Amino acid sequence: MGYPLRVNSEQCEASSTHPDRDQQFAYIAVQRAAFSVAKLPILSIDTKKKELVGNFKNAGQAWVREPTAVNVHDFPSDAVGRAVPYGVYDITTNRGFIYLGTSGDTPAFATEAIAAWWQTEGQAVYPAGTDHLLLLADAGGSNGCRVRAWKERLQVQICDRFGLTVTVCHYPTGCSKWNPIERRLFSHISCNWAG
Repeated sequence: MGYPLRVNSEQCEASSTHPDRDQQFAYIAVQRAAFSVAKLPILSIDTKKKELVGNFKNAGQAWVREPTAVNVHDFPSDAVGRAVPYGVYDITTNRGFIYLGTSGDTPAFATEAIAAWWQTEGQAVYPAGTDHLLLLADAGGSNGCRVRAWKERLQVQICDRFGLTVTVCHYPTGCSKWNPIERRLFSHISCNWAG
């Protein structure tokens, strides 16, 4: 009959003619260029999908003699816990940092991850006089543009605590694939987990 079984193909994208969307991307480009010239930290931040920890099946293949036996069903009650990876990708140095939690993806968790990056990586890499930080984030989630608790925590846990001035740039809604962390850090984690 000429109707083979097919899967939907993601090819259609919403209209990108809204002027604010292009303005937002242009603003992000200007901020990145300014921070790059000054050799200041530019961080791409986001939370990766939560994963159940335990004997569960992951999509993918691995080079092994025998397949690994896993649970037939992925019931959360059978899990050892739930891993919540929060990623901090430093564009300036091309280095990634994963902060792993077991609770929910909350504004407190997001700012703890950035603070942990600054204490373990940032202060060691950037000179003592570094007092500015650029954050590139998605429009939603724990570090979304409308989350007031995240903004308040950034002020208290990052700005006040470390004496940093933080500039936050949010990508437009639905444009998280342009956030550099997605392809520079999370893609490698997904490949590792798939195996």
